[in-house]
Amino acid sequence: MKQNESSLTSLVSAFGRAYHSNYDSPKIFDDFIAKELITPTEFSDISNNMIQGIQFFNQEIARRYQDDPDEILKWITQVQLSPTPLARAAFCEKVLMNEVSLGIKQVVILGAGLDTFSFRHLELKERIEIFEVDHPATQAFKKQRLEAANLEIPNHLHFVPMDFTGQFSYQELKQEGFGEHKTFFSLLGVSYYLTKQELSNLLQHLFAMAPEGSSIVFDYADENLFKEKGISNRVENMLKMVATGGEPMKSCYSYHEMEKMLEESSLLIFEHLSPDEIHDSFFQNRSDYLSAFETIHYIHAVKK
Repeated sequence: MKQNESSLTSLVSAFGRAYHSNYDSPKIFDDFIAKELITPTEFSDISNNMIQGIQFFNQEIARRYQDDPDEILKWITQVQLSPTPLARAAFCEKVLMNEVSLGIKQVVILGAGLDTFSFRHLELKERIEIFEVDHPATQAFKKQRLEAANLEIPNHLHFVPMDFTGQFSYQELKQEGFGEHKTFFSLLGVSYYLTKQELSNLLQHLFAMAPEGSSIVFDYADENLFKEKGISNRVENMLKMVATGGEPMKSCYSYHEMEKMLEESSLLIFEHLSPDEIHDSFFQNRSDYLSAFETIHYIHAVKK
């Protein structure tokens, strides 16, 4: 991963969260700090790029709102960009806060990007240690943005630079103070880009040493990923966009495949949300374009 690639990926994700926090109501997930990590110029540039790309996403919408760029941006953001990142973050943090109430002491955020959990929940700084694991270039970029936003890194947040998709290592975590305690892991927006063997290997490495009761939240694509077009062809558009960007999606799973893979790492599915259940949980009774993304599922699995 190159510096500019890590910057763009994390910036676009933060843009989606910032847009939702600023303009959408009701909130699915309010990342009120995301906007602090994006400059006004970057927010404007990303907005303009989205608006100018409307022909790729939907020609009918392009014609209907040709004189209303704000509505075009709202449509692209709410239909294509934001649904999965917002709902999976809301689900993950709900589970995480419950784990904290049950006494969890360690949190490992894999592929953290510009995640802001530790800054939005400073009340937890005496209760948990948070370890953000990501590519060195991404973490260097994040530290630059935190400094520019005058956000002081709290003592309970630890950066662990690592290409964990290639080879996960506990040694780097231990050097930052990670201990042999029950741990909560999150792996959001990553599984699609790994082969099935790579995801299986990662789960086995993660939980080989994790104590009983440790758990993980992650999202995955079901077996319809490469067949389902979705609302306004958004699933097909997503596949095209990531492939064009050089990071094609590689894998999808039936529920039974996923269940079997987790069992091989001594994990049991504690909670599973299908697209319909995600919609019912996070998108009910909305009057805007936001709706649960087709083919995407969420899982909370616990080590037995």
